[in-house]
Amino acid sequence: MTEHNELAYINHILDAIDDIEESIDILSKEKFIKTKDIKEANIRRLEIIGEAVSNLPNSFRIKYPEVPWRVIVGNRDKMIHHYFGVNLDVVWNTIKKDVPDLKQKILRIKRDLEKDQDGKRRADNK
Repeated sequence: MTEHNELAYINHILDAIDDIEESIDILSKEKFIKTKDIKEANIRRLEIIGEAVSNLPNSFRIKYPEVPWRVIVGNRDKMIHHYFGVNLDVVWNTIKKDVPDLKQKILRIKRDLEKDQDGKRRADNK
């Protein structure tokens, strides 16, 4: 996989995180749980994050051990395969506690990838 593809998956993760943050910005946990469209959309966004992570090669993930890659993919599998058993308290806590931390880590990775791509472009132009 090329860095371009890795960057595309990183951008998918960031887009999903931004959408999650925007949709729950002013919501209480109770309103989140009661509002079907918002709840289902955010569960789907967490699934998208997990799917994007699962498409990143292990050789890439190993470079960034601070990200809980396996946990993210595992949560995605649980949400997709056990949808009716999804614990909404866990989803809420993931959104409120884990997603903001993940965003910061993914932003650092994105900066690294962009820096690497810029360096390669400059080297190619010499």
